[in-house]
Amino acid sequence: MVAFALRRFLTMIPILILISIAVFTLAKLMPGDALSGKIDPNNANPEYIAKMRESLGFNDPIPVQYGRWVSGFLWGDLGDSFNHKMPVTQLIGERLPNTIFLMSMSLVFTYLGALVMGMIAARRRFTWIDNIIVTLNYIGYAIPSFFAAIVCIYVFAILLGWVPASGSIGVDVEQGSLSYYLSKVGHTILPAAVLGLFNTAAYTQFLRNDIIEGSSKDYVRTAMAKGTGESAIYNKHILRNSLIPMVTFLGLDIGNLLGGAVIVETIFTYPGLGQLFINSINNRDYSVVMSITMLLTFMALLGNLIADWLYSVVDPRIRLK
Repeated sequence: MVAFALRRFLTMIPILILISIAVFTLAKLMPGDALSGKIDPNNANPEYIAKMRESLGFNDPIPVQYGRWVSGFLWGDLGDSFNHKMPVTQLIGERLPNTIFLMSMSLVFTYLGALVMGMIAARRRFTWIDNIIVTLNYIGYAIPSFFAAIVCIYVFAILLGWVPASGSIGVDVEQGSLSYYLSKVGHTILPAAVLGLFNTAAYTQFLRNDIIEGSSKDYVRTAMAKGTGESAIYNKHILRNSLIPMVTFLGLDIGNLLGGAVIVETIFTYPGLGQLFINSINNRDYSVVMSITMLLTFMALLGNLIADWLYSVVDPRIRLK
């Protein structure tokens, strides 16, 4: 396992290098820079702007700027945010816990909902319960996340008032208290549900179809002939085999949810990496944009590594070689 993980990490290095070159190049091709995002050239002294650009290294050759950025990145120095006037490492460190908590709740909703609804739909296939679940899945497929977010805000936050519509914590809540954690959960429920809506529908349908297909396999008929109970057959035999592809989705979701959080966090004004990413693009805060993009890339590669490792945990017949 250690040798496998080491080989996978080594293969990640050239991918990260290529992505870093692409990200740095795109950032340089975009109009303006972090300095022009904070200073209006029409209202500032041109000599002052030129002096600032020279002191910040914006006039250096592109390879020199790239090398300086990469060397700082490797040592944990992601630069400074011109918009927030603080180191990018500190800025991301403040927003990352919110995004991780949002992703964690979304994964819980997704896999718990898919597991329950997929099992019910498969064991009650072609009944009215199955038809309702399948219909809800198709609706979840069709609704874009931004539209689902607006509808959920209007229904659950405005009309019903069950959950807050924005933010990550209530006002005047003492940090570390029970009210603090309850408020944090309450603010995260709605965006987490919207973030995991599409995946819940997709995984429910996938699990349903895979369980139905698995119920006709030879080993299932053999277990039935031996007198094994229906619940044991579904829970121990069929479900265990059906969970193997779901492990792949779990690894991919680590990267995909970070990308999907960009839209959800922006709509719900949830202070995470997604909202920070959009605001940094609008403010031309490229040091933040490049750092978050590299973080998304690394998390996606790490997710694939975790998925490969979990294969052998779910099914002992699979060995990493």
